[in-house]
Amino acid sequence: MAKTFQVLTLNKIAAIGLNRLPETRYATGTEIAKPDAILVRSQDMLEMNIPSSVLAIARAGAGTNNVPVKKMSERGIPVFNAPGANANAVKELVITGMLLASRNIVPALKFVSGLQGDDATMHKLVEDGKKHYAGIELRGRTLGIIGLGAIGRLVADAAIGLGMQVIGYDPEITVDAAWSLPSQVKKANSVEDLLKHSDFVTLHVPLLEATRNLINEKRVQVMKEGSVLLNFSRDGIVNEDAVLSGLTNKHIRNYVCDFPTNKTQDNPAVIALPHLGASTLEAEDNCAVMVVDQLRDYLEHGNIANTVNFPNMAMPRESAYRLAIANANVPNMLGQISTALAAAGINIHNMMNKSRGDMAYTMVDTDSATPPELIVQIAAISGVLMVRDLPLET
Repeated sequence: MAKTFQVLTLNKIAAIGLNRLPETRYATGTEIAKPDAILVRSQDMLEMNIPSSVLAIARAGAGTNNVPVKKMSERGIPVFNAPGANANAVKELVITGMLLASRNIVPALKFVSGLQGDDATMHKLVEDGKKHYAGIELRGRTLGIIGLGAIGRLVADAAIGLGMQVIGYDPEITVDAAWSLPSQVKKANSVEDLLKHSDFVTLHVPLLEATRNLINEKRVQVMKEGSVLLNFSRDGIVNEDAVLSGLTNKHIRNYVCDFPTNKTQDNPAVIALPHLGASTLEAEDNCAVMVVDQLRDYLEHGNIANTVNFPNMAMPRESAYRLAIANANVPNMLGQISTALAAAGINIHNMMNKSRGDMAYTMVDTDSATPPELIVQIAAISGVLMVRDLPLET
């Protein structure tokens, strides 16, 4: 009889995604006590008591700062995300942010909302006041993009379409990403090199220890005078005090971000939006579909795509019997697993192993079922974090 997977949803997940889980094999809800998997968007899980029954966590978004990834890795639990699924939504908001700043839209709207009088009076006030909100055009200006992943590449393409010059910096860029980057994008040699030559700077990097306070006091001073900084990535990437100082002395024209704080609340040079980056119907649908498909493939077949802590791995099924093993990336792990199977008379039909940092993942297809006591024996090998028996259900 096929196993029914219990999936706990911590936030509202788009129905188009949840509907991809067959009702015959999946139960979803917000009150599941012993879930096999957790679907989450923005809820903070860092202090959550995550049940021992959990096999995987899937976040319907790109960042996983609200998930205790390190703790999950120690338990052999993959944390899935949806890189690129919200890229177009963020790209459009970045372009919106540049236009808001360049054309002084926010103060202009406030000016208009305060107008009083009959139409003739309002017309005169508009004609007298509009000179205070004259802006600049994006065409011909230089946009610097730090981080050339899925979002950064789309932003580059859109900016080029608007007639902007684009320079980019990403020391971690992949070969595939480099190939898909518009040829007009010029490469900056460093963050400082990019800041020095950009009228607008947009950030598209994850929040890691290496990127925390990426834009600090020294780098604010390097920025081109009168430039605009946009942050639709993560708040911790920017040192607020440094940026506010740059705004006060007019070195920076505007700071446009998705993360309102008390420090920035009343600063007229700050345009803060209420974390709208991925808040479109299309992005929420895309993220839900992507992570649900990944989660289902993992739960049913052990395949892994787009996690932040496991290697990507997919192995076609050539047998009805499969073991999936998460383990520490240490020597002789494969030898111990294959020896245990051989000693029990289990023939290995196919085997695949990949590693990512301290984490390794192994899938083994066998010609016969693995007895429960052998699974317990493999799970007891030092360094093995999780063992799953994945018979092919018909």
